[in-house]
Amino acid sequence: MTAFKETLKVWNAKEADIRMNNDTQQIVNKAWNFAHVLRDDGLSYMAYTEQITFLLFLKMADELTKPPYNRKPIVPPDLGWPSLLERDGDELEVHYRHILEELGKKSGCWGPSSTRHARRSKTRPCCGV
Repeated sequence: MTAFKETLKVWNAKEADIRMNNDTQQIVNKAWNFAHVLRDDGLSYMAYTEQITFLLFLKMADELTKPPYNRKPIVPPDLGWPSLLERDGDELEVHYRHILEELGKKSGCWGPSSTRHARRSKTRPCCGV
């Protein structure tokens, strides 16, 4: 059973003691550490959550194109997760903003929010941290 399913089971049972496995706790701690760093740099928790959600979307869209799913890509290859992994530093930041702008031009549920956020962000995207 995955850590997520275990957590749902605990919540559904209305048990007060939610225990996360060590790997899950490390991921949560790392995410909050990034949030605190970015907050100190002027990025709100809401903006951070928005960017993390978008990055998770790109990652999961990429994962679904691989076995065992083998689904058709929903994000163009030049704008997908692997395109972020090919870059570092300023080039990564520029490319991430390019992804936000380009996907924002497309019809669909992610476009307008991503474009709006790219324009109002006062700091680097979290993938550039």
